[in-house]
Amino acid sequence: MHPACASCIYSRVFQKRAFARYWLPTIVWMLLIFLGSGATLSSQQTSRILGPLIHWLFPGMRDQAVNELVALVRKSAHVTEYGVLALLIWRARRQPVKHEACPWVWRDAGFAFALAAAYAATDELHQALVPSRQGSVWDVLLDSGGAAAALLLWWAVGRWRGTW
Repeated sequence: MHPACASCIYSRVFQKRAFARYWLPTIVWMLLIFLGSGATLSSQQTSRILGPLIHWLFPGMRDQAVNELVALVRKSAHVTEYGVLALLIWRARRQPVKHEACPWVWRDAGFAFALAAAYAATDELHQALVPSRQGSVWDVLLDSGGAAAALLLWWAVGRWRGTW
């Protein structure tokens, strides 16, 4: 085999591996968010599970407190899912290598934040089209806040560990 052909094949295999390693988990996570935006995980559906669970864990809790706790759990899920998304996007964009001279670049964090925020907006638009759901600008802000918080926390942990 000609050396140039071997190099080309190696390059294609490496690109496919890099895609599978870095971008595929990001796409799968985005798909899970999309699927969760349908009727299945609407507040009516999740409240039917979370409410009785909270009542079982805390039998003396008032209904108002249970409803507030359900809302807190649901909003925490927004922050968490978009925090994870932003970190996955950052990882896919950076494709970090051990002992890299400059593993943190703010431009990559900005890209990850912008893409996660844009996905949050499209997710809320999708929810607005689902009969049992409603889109919310506040949820876009909450999702974007979760993305920003995760990236800043990741940066702070890296600084504290001396990684960057």
